[in-house]
Amino acid sequence: MFWTNALIDVLLTVYVIVCALMCLIVLMQRSKQEGLGAAFGGNITSELLGTGTSAFLVRATVWLAALFFILSIGLARLYSQRAVQMEKGSPAQQELLQPVAAPATNAVPVPATASPSATSTTTTSSATATNSTANPVTATPSAPATTKAPAPVAPAKPGAK
Repeated sequence: MFWTNALIDVLLTVYVIVCALMCLIVLMQRSKQEGLGAAFGGNITSELLGTGTSAFLVRATVWLAALFFILSIGLARLYSQRAVQMEKGSPAQQELLQPVAAPATNAVPVPATASPSATSTTTTSSATATNSTANPVTATPSAPATTKAPAPVAPAKPGAK
């Protein structure tokens, strides 16, 4: 986008210079009725530039007019290209504006009815809970003990009440 802006600036400067030169050359040309050519003192252009000035001024007008139209079309093209680039944005802006994709999950949906695997999971969980209550030392961290084992009761001594 930098080169587009720089080229637009350079061509715009040349465009203004071509417009100013074309205005001056058209005003210096002699008309059949001596219109604006008389405003510069009648024959002053032929005295300054020589006797063949009318042919030179006509050729210069044609070349400047052609350059004027070429620059007009080129500038229009560059301005439209810049507008598209600004609308689209730079590659960094495009990457920042992209939506963030949610991480893919490999979760399997659970059906509404009970399946045999769900029953076996429940059975395994209850067995683990039973084992953890019987021996709290070997309890697995995935199935923590919900109740503590009762403290062992000492046998009663004979004769004690």
